[in-house]
Parts: sequence; structure tokens; C-alpha cells
Amino acid sequence: MRAIRRFTVRTVLPEALAPLDALAQNLRWSWHTPTRELFASLDPQLWEAVHGDPVALLGSIDPRRLEQLAEDRALVAQVQELDADLQRYLTEPRWYQTSCSAPDKPSAIAYFSAEYGITAVLPQYSGGLGILAGDHLKSASDLGVPIVGVGLLYGAGYFKQSLTRDGWQHETYPLLDPDNLPLTLLREADGTAARVQLPLPGGRTLYAQVWLARVGRVPLLLLDSNVSDNDDAARRVTDRLYGGSPDHRLQQELLLGMGGVKALRLYSRLTGAPRPEVYHCNEGHAGFLAVERVRELIEAEGLTFETALEAVKAATVFTTHTPVPAGISRYSTDLIAEYFGGGAELPGIPLEKVLALGAEDYEGGNPGVFNMAILGLRAAKRANGVAKLHGKVSREMFHQLWPGFDVTEVPITSITNGVHAPTWVDPSFAELAERHLSREQIESGEGWRLTPEEGGVSDADLWEMRHRLRGKLVKEARRRVRKSWLDRGASPAQLGWTDNVLDPDALTIGFARRVPTYKRLTLMLSDPERLTRLLTDPERPVQIVVAGKSHPDDEQGVGLIQRLVQFADQAGVRERIVFLPNYDIAMAQTLMPGCDVWLNNPLRPLEASGTSGMKCALNGALNLSILDGWWDEWYDGRNGWAIPTADGVEDPAARDQLEAAALYEILESTVVPRFYDRDEDGVPRHWMEMVRHTLATLGPKVQATRMVREYVERLYSPVAGYARALDGPSDHRGAEELGRWKARVRQAWLAVRVDHVEAAGVADVVKVGDRIAMTAYVSLGDLRPEDVEVQAVAGRPDESDNLRDLVVLPLEPAEALEGGRYAFRGERTLDQTGPFGYTVRVVPRHAGLAGYTELGLAAAAQH
Repeated sequence: MRAIRRFTVRTVLPEALAPLDALAQNLRWSWHTPTRELFASLDPQLWEAVHGDPVALLGSIDPRRLEQLAEDRALVAQVQELDADLQRYLTEPRWYQTSCSAPDKPSAIAYFSAEYGITAVLPQYSGGLGILAGDHLKSASDLGVPIVGVGLLYGAGYFKQSLTRDGWQHETYPLLDPDNLPLTLLREADGTAARVQLPLPGGRTLYAQVWLARVGRVPLLLLDSNVSDNDDAARRVTDRLYGGSPDHRLQQELLLGMGGVKALRLYSRLTGAPRPEVYHCNEGHAGFLAVERVRELIEAEGLTFETALEAVKAATVFTTHTPVPAGISRYSTDLIAEYFGGGAELPGIPLEKVLALGAEDYEGGNPGVFNMAILGLRAAKRANGVAKLHGKVSREMFHQLWPGFDVTEVPITSITNGVHAPTWVDPSFAELAERHLSREQIESGEGWRLTPEEGGVSDADLWEMRHRLRGKLVKEARRRVRKSWLDRGASPAQLGWTDNVLDPDALTIGFARRVPTYKRLTLMLSDPERLTRLLTDPERPVQIVVAGKSHPDDEQGVGLIQRLVQFADQAGVRERIVFLPNYDIAMAQTLMPGCDVWLNNPLRPLEASGTSGMKCALNGALNLSILDGWWDEWYDGRNGWAIPTADGVEDPAARDQLEAAALYEILESTVVPRFYDRDEDGVPRHWMEMVRHTLATLGPKVQATRMVREYVERLYSPVAGYARALDGPSDHRGAEELGRWKARVRQAWLAVRVDHVEAAGVADVVKVGDRIAMTAYVSLGDLRPEDVEVQAVAGRPDESDNLRDLVVLPLEPAEALEGGRYAFRGERTLDQTGPFGYTVRVVPRHAGLAGYTELGLAAAAQH
């Protein structure tokens, strides 16, 4: 019989232990080792039983035990000390307040994401996007960056994964009890639950309450539609992450984007928190936040759609995370029309205006599709990918939105992802580093170059730590393998072999991630006999720990898991290769530090960034990876190995075979011998050189604090500057003027052309140091010279006369001619040898533009 209501009866803490509640409710404990150790000490067995969840611990601990603990003066003093430390952390000035010199620091930044991976206790994530979002919030908290997160609270989170007897993935969706999570419900002054609401087709309304998670200094607002005011369908909108039909997913994204803005307003009203000046849309799922903010401005201030859109755009940052078109949310225009057309049309926002924001109205696009990534790009002032290679791939992927420009000019930059070190560095490894090195030496990486005589960590101590971490992984893997086989129906009498699964002294390779096909989970199985020889070598064995979930609707991904599991089930190899079900943060925090090598073999260039290998590197593991994502820019030949790619091979099966063969060859000829090449003390000195180099060089780069600083300095602050300039004294006069100017330029652009170009100084033989003087005669129609920039674009021509390595030289207005024609002039000194070519083009120019590409308009000289 099912309950009609559920709630949790919490323990009343003795006064002396009252601060434990605040310590449990703030998720800083998830990355603050002393706080976790305090909770574990209250009842070690119960702490393990509740899987390291402080709220569940306090809700389950015997009141008599608490009374005993309250009499322990040392414990009470420790509780008070940690509470004081938390209060200092929450209030003291940090980097943003003391050291950040960005000229237009925003007072508050809203960060929207469909998922957040903060702790296994709050399972609101499916993979890298959510883990990245969680690390973003944690690092913003550590730096004092005033971010407020916005997301959804999924009633069943993602799914729990187990295996069937024959190796198929099995999904279950256990319901979460928000009252038993580190969450607080936002309430009105009268104590009632605060709510936001959205109109739905057919006169229905979607209501959502808002839960607050405290991620250190960062508030995270999570919208929950499971409220009694909703009908059954509306209550299920936030039932699970990435589930349901297109209509269900669209309602989730409407609630995230539009409802999320409403939740921010609610939070500011109830707490006095400042309204955000910058809105960061982390992937396209939250793109409708722009529509809601436009609606706000039209309704509250009477702006036109065009003016409101300019004001919204000026304050928005968009991050794209996928180089795979299938990873982008796309909806039929008919479905969008149900929510924004007819009786559902928002005042001042005609349906066609909404559709235009996400329209694939370019060559090769689908006119019947609304694209959420395109919505994100069109509604943002700045956009970025998540690694240098991904930025390049994204510029190519979305080039059609800027058809008049070279792909290198597409206005999508890149900020390479990072990871939150306090979350992902094993506490024992961190303690070893802190025992020998100063904070500055750890942060710079230079401490890992020091010899023991200079105060550094010795090879022997570092190798012993790596052995300890590997041993922890082996112990945990044995427990999980045994449990998995029991869940699959095996009897305990059949499972004696699980006591010998893996070897704490063997070379251990990790491979764990989501399982879409492009990540190629089973590439390692391309030659089963060769892999088996590696695994079972009596002198130098290799062992592999594999984990990962596939979306239930991805039949190919689910099939890959089954194939891997069936191989790992074989009696000849099952002690050397294991699949651990239900990959999550808790597993990762043991798996990643315990691996010697982290394997990553995606189909290049389909890995946007990847961060798992970064977490391993922070613990002294080495990466063995395809040159994709972050590894493409930071592999240096001494911090791991690059798997050669067969980029020119179009047959996928042939490409897989070639790259798998290269993987086997690197393992056999380099990785395995280097790991087992020991000196008289049993230490692999050459291996340890690579470990030290990894810690010294990658350690500082892979930090999410570095990433968040870059967002502040390169995106948040410039965008805040744009928004302030357009807002003026809160009258949006700048946005109104920019909107009118853009409309005028678009209307007049058909008449803009380059009539003629003259060049002086081009001799029969052109030498370095010669100067070329260019004069361009252009027709501007109804536009004025100050509306445009005339550019000489130079570069190296290829066989088709397409320019590469572009250099842009603005030409200055020189003479007004009749009929809207003008002459523009400029000079360039030739400073490079080899082929040289140039052309001239006209682009729009305005102080309110992020760059000359913003409108996607260019008129180039014709041959």
C-alpha cells in the first residue's frame, strides 16, 4: 500500500550540538574533510549505513546517543570550532572581494543548469555536465564569486543502475524525500511554501515550489513541480532527469528557464539578495530564460520586444557543451507554437518572434525545428565552448549562423573546464601534500619538483601513497562486484572468487563515464585475445575497472554495456576486468584516485572537454587518451600518453580497429614496461618522474578555480559592462537605441557593397617591408560611415584563393562621394614571406556590439 504523503521526523539536537544542523545543511561538508570526519565520528557504523549523508545521520541517530555526545567536552568544542570555521568561510572576503581586478564585476550572477553533481547524497546529475556545474558552484563559493544557481529538483534524480543475469543494464527510479535531503523550502512570511507558476496550453497552470541548497556561499534554487496544486501530469514534470516525451522535456526546459527566472525574483524578494546582473545559460536546456526576461521587461517597463531583447542579450552568457548535434535539444515548431501561440501567446511577444530565436533558418537547417542551442547563441552577448578544440569544433558547427565570415571569426570562444580539487583529491593524498608542501607550492605545482632534501615528497612516499589509493579501490571494487553478482541472482557459495578480484599491486586502468556510442566503451574489446593476454600476463598483469550508465533510450549504449559485462563475466578474466554498476560521485571518489592510468578513447573530436582524467591527474594518475577535449591542449609528452587517431579513415569499423591496435601497442610497449620497471627499492623511477611532472604541470591548470576566474574576467565582467552601458540610469535607453540601430542596419544592408578596390605600392617583385596602400570605394545606401567598419582582410591564400590565418585591418573614412558612396583608405606593411592575399569587406559597427560579427552581416568585394 502506497503512502499518500511522506515526511521525515527529525531528531531534536541537544543545545550543545545545535550547530550540527547548520553544518549538515550546508553542502560545504561534501568537500570539507574535517566536517565529514566529525559526522563520521558520531556513529561510524550509522555513517556508513547512510552512505555519508549528514542529514540522514542526524535523522537516524539515537537521541540517547546524542545526549551522551553532548556531554563530551572535546566533541562539543570541535563542533563549535567547525561551526565558527564555516561562518568565517561564509562571510570573510575572498578572491572576488580582495584580488579580482576585473573592471565591471557584477554584484550577482545567475547560473542555470539542467543538472548539478555536488554530492552523491543529492543525485541530480547524469554525467559530466552536472559534475561540471557542481564544481563551478563549489569553486565560485571558494573564490567568493556571487553566483546563485538555478536548476530543477528531480523526484527520482537520474536512475539507479544494476545488471540483469545476462548483463543488461536495469534501471530503477527510487523516489527522493526532499525533507530528508540537505534542502530548505523557500517560504513566504506567513510560513506557506513560496511558489512560482507558468501558464500551460489549454488554460492549465504549472506550479512549482523552490528548494534551497546551500553550496558553501552559493545558494542553489531547485524547482519542484510535485505540489498539490498541480494536476497529475504537471506534478510529473520534474519526476526524473532527461526522461519522458518531447512535450515532457519541453515543459522541464520551460520550467528551468522561465520558471528559474521567476524563482530568482522570488528569492530576491524573500531574502533581499541582489538581482543578478549576469545570466549564465549552461547548455541550451535553460534557453527560455531569455524569453521570460524579455516578458518581464515588456510587462513591467513597456519596452518593445526589440529593446527588451537587446537588454536581455547584453547580460547573458551561453556555454555550449556538446559537439554532437544529437546532444542538442530540438523541438518541432508545432510543439513550440502550442506553448507560445494562439491563446498561449505572451503579451508583446508574437509567436514568430519566439520561433525566430531558435530557427534553423540557414542552409542545411530544418525549418520545422526549434533549436535550443541556437536560442542560447542568439540570446547571448558572449558564448564559449569548454576546451580549445571544442571551441574550434563549435565554431565549425555553428558557422552557418555567421555565413559572411570565416569560421575562425565565429564569436564562440573557449574556457577549458576544470575540477574542484577539494572534492576530487583523496583526503589522504591531500594530507601527504600538506605535510610536506605549503599551500602556494601545491597551488603552483612547484612543490612536486622539490627533492626530499628541499622539503618535498620522496618518490618512495609518493609511490606508497599510490599503492594505498590503489588498495582502497581494490577493496571497494571487490565489495561492489560481490554485491552486483548477488543482485544478479548468484548465490554466496558461488562468489568465493570475488575475494581475489583485482590485485593491489597490479597496473590498474580506469574507464568510467556516460556511455553514448562516441565514447567507445568497447574499443578495448576490439581484439579480445590480445586484451586477454594483457590482463592475464603472469609477470606484468593489467587490470581494468569500468563503470558507466547509458541513457535508457540509447539502445546502442545499453548494448555496449552488455557486451563489456559479458566479456568481464568470463572465468578467465573476471579477476582482472570488472564492471561496477551505478557509477556516481561516491564511486568516482575512490575509483579515480585509485587508478594508475585513466583511459579515454572517444571518437575525435566528439569529446567536448571531459574532466574525469583531470581528477585522476590531481591524485597522481597518468592519462592515456585520444587527443580530444582538454587532453588535446594539455598533453605534453611527459604527463601521459596520446593514442594516435585515424582521422582520415571514413569507415568507422576500420577506424576503430586502427585506433584499438594503437592503444594495445602503447600499453604493451610503453605503459606496462614503465610501470613494472622497478629499482632496487621497488620504486618505478621513470613512472614517478611522469607522476611528478603531471602533478606539477597539470595540477594548476585543471583547477575549477582557474576556470571560474576565467569566466569572471573574460565573460561575466565584460557582459556586466555591456548591460550597464545599455541600461543607462535604469531606463534602457541604450538598449532601445541599439535595437533601433540594428533594425535600421538590417533594413539598409542590401544596398551595402564594395564597388572597387585600388592598391598602390604593389611592385612587380614584392618584398618584406613593402607597404601597400589600399583605397576601397563602397556604397552604403542609407547608412553612414559611422555605422560601418570597412576592413582589409589579409591572409595566406590556399589553392582556391580562400584566405587562412586572417589579419583584419580597419580602413579609415577618407572622402564622401555622391550617391551614398565613400572612399576608405589604409596601409599595411608586409612582414611575412610567402603567399599573400587580401580582400575588402564592410561590416556593421556600433559601441554596443560585442564584436563586428554580432549581426552576422558582411558585404565583401567581389572578384
